[in-house]
Amino acid sequence: MSIFSRMADIINSNINSMLDKAEDPQKMIRLIIQEMEETLVEVRSSSARVIADKKTATRKLVQLQDEAQRWEDKARLAISKGREDLARAALSEKQSIEADMQAIEADLTTLDEQLDHLNDEVSQLQQKLNDAKAKQKTLLMRHKTVNDRMKVKRQIHREALDDAFVKFEHFERRMDNLEGQVESM
Repeated sequence: MSIFSRMADIINSNINSMLDKAEDPQKMIRLIIQEMEETLVEVRSSSARVIADKKTATRKLVQLQDEAQRWEDKARLAISKGREDLARAALSEKQSIEADMQAIEADLTTLDEQLDHLNDEVSQLQQKLNDAKAKQKTLLMRHKTVNDRMKVKRQIHREALDDAFVKFEHFERRMDNLEGQVESM
């Protein structure tokens, strides 16, 4: 069983190494920002739907208020004509409409709370997106700087090593020459 687990570890480490080498920080940052922008669009569209629902509910509330006023007017007219039974029916209709109005007002309160919550989320996401874009510029500059420094370091170390080996070979030849001179004497 340990052979299989070792093989799995080796395969996983090689795959992780290949993925690390293939990962481009610029593309990854761009992808993250794109996902944030898509989320922001989704939240804004949700906010637009809530605003549309709020406008619809407001229009319905105004209609119900007008209708309640008409039933009240009908009740007054019925009382003035001496028709108490019609006045009671009109007031009953008005109460039914007022109950509907209260339900719509409760819905409007809920919609207002949802809208406030969505607006807070939009502003937070926008702030995070702005921060991410600023960090993107900084990270890209840092990545470029680090890569440039790595190239320079590799060049310096390669040349320094080459120089050291050249000097070492030079001294080795001198020693060989001196030893050859000693032997010839």
